[in-house]
Amino acid sequence: MANILNTKYINKEKGSAFLLIAGPCVIEDYSTTYEIASFLKKIAEQLKLPFLFKASYDKANRTSVNSFRGPGFEKGLDILKSIKSELAIDIISDVHRISEVEKAAKILDVIQIPAFLCRQTDLIIKVSKTGKPVNIKKGQFLAPWDISNVINKAASTGNRQILVTERGTMFGYNNIVVDFRGIKIIQDLGYPVIFDATHSVQLPGGAGKSSGGQRDFAPLLARAAIAAGANGIFLEVHKNPDKALCDGPNSLKTDTLYELLKSLKEIKACLASYSSSPK
Repeated sequence: MANILNTKYINKEKGSAFLLIAGPCVIEDYSTTYEIASFLKKIAEQLKLPFLFKASYDKANRTSVNSFRGPGFEKGLDILKSIKSELAIDIISDVHRISEVEKAAKILDVIQIPAFLCRQTDLIIKVSKTGKPVNIKKGQFLAPWDISNVINKAASTGNRQILVTERGTMFGYNNIVVDFRGIKIIQDLGYPVIFDATHSVQLPGGAGKSSGGQRDFAPLLARAAIAAGANGIFLEVHKNPDKALCDGPNSLKTDTLYELLKSLKEIKACLASYSSSPK
C-alpha cells in the first residue's frame, strides 16, 4: 500500500500507531463539538496517534423525518472550519450531495462517502476529483470484495488517496455483524482499512423511530479489528451518549477512551512484534 494517505495518516514504520477517526455523530452546537474535539486532540497527542476529527454537519439519512440532522451545510461547515483553525487539527466529514462537494473540499482534510451512498457513482467521482483524501464507508449491504468496484470508481479519477471503512454487514432485521476476514480482503485490494467500531454495534431502526445500539460491545470489536490488522479505528463519542441527539446508543463516552485506545496500541505493538519476528 503505497498511496500518499499512508505517509500522512498511516505510518507503517510506527508499529503501535493507528489512525484514530473520532468525534460526535453530528454537530449539536459549537461548544459541545469544540469540547469533544479538544479532548480527543489531547488524547491523540498523549498516545502519539494520528488523528482526524469527525462530526457531521447534516445527517441526511436519519430514520425519522423528526430526527435531529444537525445545523446544516453552511452553518455546520463554518463550525468545522473554526474548530479546525483554533485547535490546528485535521477534519473529516461526510457529504451527501454533489452540490456540497466543492465548498466542503475547501475546509475538509478528508471527505467521507456515507455507507448508504457508496454506490452513488457521480458523488464518488465528484469527491475524488477534488484530489482530497477520500474515506469510503463500505455499505452494510456489500460483501468485502464488492467494495473493489467502488474503489475503482474513485481511482478512475487518478486519486489514490483512498481509505475504506468497514462497518459491518446487515444480518437479518435491525442487526449488523462483522466478518473480520473483510479487513484482509479489502487490504489486499491495495488500500488501508479503518474499522468503525461504533456503527458496527448499531441496530439500524431498532428503536422504532431511531436506531438502537449496543455500545458495550464496541471496545471488544475494536480490539478484535486491531488484532486482525486494521489500519485505523473509527469511534463516535460523546460526553453523555444517553443525551446525544444522534447515535447515542452506539456512541462511547469520552472518559472511557484513553484506556481503550491505550489497549489498542498495545495490541498493535504486539502484532507488529509478531510480524517482524523470525518464523
